[in-house]
Amino acid sequence: MVAGPVLRQDGAMQQRFTAIVEPHEKMRGLEVPPEVVEALGGGKRPRVVVTINGHSWRTRIAIMLGRNLIGFSNANRAATGAEVGDEVVIDLSLDDEPITVDEPAELSAALDADPAARTAFDALTLSQRRQHARVIGHAKGADTRARRVEKLLAELRGA
Repeated sequence: MVAGPVLRQDGAMQQRFTAIVEPHEKMRGLEVPPEVVEALGGGKRPRVVVTINGHSWRTRIAIMLGRNLIGFSNANRAATGAEVGDEVVIDLSLDDEPITVDEPAELSAALDADPAARTAFDALTLSQRRQHARVIGHAKGADTRARRVEKLLAELRGA
């Protein structure tokens, strides 16, 4: 694996290295050299932006069996044109964008109209906020979404 710093177009530093695309098996992915993880400066499991062949995605470096790995889904493999066994050039940078939750319009409107509920919602963990947004957003009918929003607001007011 070859590793080294590269200046991005926006002036930020990123790390460039090569890795072999591993088979679709448990605890496999794209191995990140320890010196690259250290050079990023975001800890042992930093959130990162991965770019391969012009395709980028956000993820977190995982540690599995003592190796630093980036998951490489079938969708990302297809988007990059990479196949198992290929050597790929990877540009890796810290993901410093805030993590956000895509709130359905009904949920946003209800929370914006109720400052106490908004404060309680924002105090939930990221996973909890995502789950509530998902449950409301996946409801097929407007009546169901409205009921779910009201139920959540009642829970938040009681919290």
